[in-house]
Amino acid sequence: MKKRSLFSACLCLASALAFSSCSKESESVTKSDEVTPEVLSQIKQLGFTTQGAMAVEGGYVVEGDIFLTKQDLANPSPVQLMRVGAEEQYRTTNLVNTGSGRTITISVSTALPSAYVTATDELVRRYNAENLTLKMVRVSSGGEITLAQAPKRARYLASAGFPTSTGNPHNQVLINSGAIGTANPTTYIATILAHEVGHCIGFRHTDYMDRSYSCGGAVSNEGASTVGAILIPGTPAAADPNSFMLACIGSGANRPFNANDVTALNALY
Repeated sequence: MKKRSLFSACLCLASALAFSSCSKESESVTKSDEVTPEVLSQIKQLGFTTQGAMAVEGGYVVEGDIFLTKQDLANPSPVQLMRVGAEEQYRTTNLVNTGSGRTITISVSTALPSAYVTATDELVRRYNAENLTLKMVRVSSGGEITLAQAPKRARYLASAGFPTSTGNPHNQVLINSGAIGTANPTTYIATILAHEVGHCIGFRHTDYMDRSYSCGGAVSNEGASTVGAILIPGTPAAADPNSFMLACIGSGANRPFNANDVTALNALY
């Protein structure tokens, strides 16, 4: 099955308008999308792979779908790393502050096709079905997380960042709807969006230690990170082929939360 590096989005197209590389979900890419050696060094110090890193508006996209601002690179937090194993699930240092309970609002830009509203309703349903202290609701505009259209020349499926140091979710998911399409909104598209929202609330990739597990190709260890690579207690030491937070997804595939994902969600929220 064709693999799409979703959530650090990897998508390769063979047409004249094809993406020039396999990258996950990310932001606008222009002719100046090349990254300087200095920035590559900063990305590496943050604990992310530099392979396929892209310069985009406002920052950089790494691992196919993770957005890092220039401020993230200039002001890294102290490293926080726990035991690293094979394929467990990981979170960032910063999480969303829920207190005794919190509802996160999500809005969908009118620039996106209506299928993305349907997909958002499904991702909201998936999260809320787990009875977490963090709830979600779709609003017509002005959400704490906005799902917006990626620039026309974007070379990824989608991209998102991590929670802020003040306990708020990352505020935007950029979506390349032209590359993803509008088919299967309650399965494939909802899985992509749930993955990106997962980054917004603090999830790293399940195959953090070896992206080749879901993406193929050479072994790629993302390494220790100053954004945090903290093992989520109770998640398995063995590989998990169905987690919604794997780096890549098969085209058209659906990944609702499995038992290990539910364990991870409840550990965080």
